Amino acid sequence: MAAPRLMWFRRDLRLSDNHALVAACDGGTIIPLYVLDEETPTHGYAMGAAQKWWLHHSLAALDEQLRGHLMLRRGNAAEIVAEVADAIGAEEIHATRLYEPWSVEQQDALGERLVLHDGECLVSSEQVCTGAGEPYKVYGPFWRALSEQLPPPAPIERPARIDYGEGPKGDRLEDWDLLPTDPNWASKFSGDWTPGEEGGRERLDDFAEEVSAYANTRNLPSEEGTSRLSPHLHMGEVSARQVWHALDLKGGAKFLKELGWRDFARQAMRAQPSIGWETGREKMQKLAYRTGSAADADFEAWTRGETGYPIVDAGMRQLWATGWMHNRVRMLAASFLTKHLLIHWERGAKWFWDCLVDADYGNNSLNWQWIAGTGTASQQFNRVMAPLSQSDKFDAAAYIREWVPELADLSDAAIHDPHEAGCAPEGYAKKLVEHKEGRERALSAYRDTK
Repeated sequence: MAAPRLMWFRRDLRLSDNHALVAACDGGTIIPLYVLDEETPTHGYAMGAAQKWWLHHSLAALDEQLRGHLMLRRGNAAEIVAEVADAIGAEEIHATRLYEPWSVEQQDALGERLVLHDGECLVSSEQVCTGAGEPYKVYGPFWRALSEQLPPPAPIERPARIDYGEGPKGDRLEDWDLLPTDPNWASKFSGDWTPGEEGGRERLDDFAEEVSAYANTRNLPSEEGTSRLSPHLHMGEVSARQVWHALDLKGGAKFLKELGWRDFARQAMRAQPSIGWETGREKMQKLAYRTGSAADADFEAWTRGETGYPIVDAGMRQLWATGWMHNRVRMLAASFLTKHLLIHWERGAKWFWDCLVDADYGNNSLNWQWIAGTGTASQQFNRVMAPLSQSDKFDAAAYIREWVPELADLSDAAIHDPHEAGCAPEGYAKKLVEHKEGRERALSAYRDTK
């Protein structure tokens, strides 16, 4: 009998539209393997705590689909995959191509035995490139090039049959201790999320009925106008291609461009693998961010949702409670940290990395550098978002009442800036800095870079 093939699950924790799985099954028996690698990622980018909560439940769901045959191992992924492949005599290792620098390192280390398949993007990142064959650094030209190859190929069905071979013993999921216990800060997560392929498919079906309103509601924190598909996409419980074809005929053009931005994040990682810890624009490397005890105290207040800006505080508390934050509020919170408080974008990116269930190295890093004005693809630093007026503009009163309950009794007119209205309740945080003062401090630092 032929030796089994090794199916290395990574961030493609699904059976449907999984080209690597279909190819592996086509050769006979398979050994499905997942490796939790906390050694290869550098600069503090081992998997964050909120992602681990999601991973635990997603792996449990996948193992159930695989009838208990999912082998789990923990350690250096390239070494473990090679070791298991040797142990079962596998001549082929099938996996989905990923683009984080440590993922590329793992792929390179496994050599010719590794057969990589597309599945992370709408269109393979290598197929969308400049005339010189390089990844795009600017979104506009990238989107035009990507659009020429859209719609993406249709999703494929799950394997009609999976035959399992015999492999070495793996770890028990419970022994990985991925779930928080003392304290259980994720106690509310399960009320908001259902990890796993089935949960992702249900969320996609629900959003397909709502997507026609997305362009009008996506910026309103008080409404359920966003897709909430991001953690399912990050773990690969649904593929970008599945999402595209489910929404393409539902009036979802605006949302489909967001999938394009997600593909662009893969280009950004290829163009600058260090995007999570190195400023992209050379000039912006000279920006004098605040450091020291006062900056540290402001950063801590920001993480706790105690800035005195209700829309920012609501977002930071939502993040802590649910592992997620509304996208419009993410931009406001990030702009406030990097502009009003003049604190380095990397500190904020690392906080999000640990707290977000959808923390994606490409998206998280690209978006932080975009809002901070530091990336090769970003807005200018001197664009300082105004959280108080944006809170009013996007009707965030109900959102603030939900996440900052000490302000729940204030009127819609006063709740966006209770200090200015003279009705801030006792105990609500004072503003860390006034908007005008923080804006001018940021612009002064920016002028000094010139």
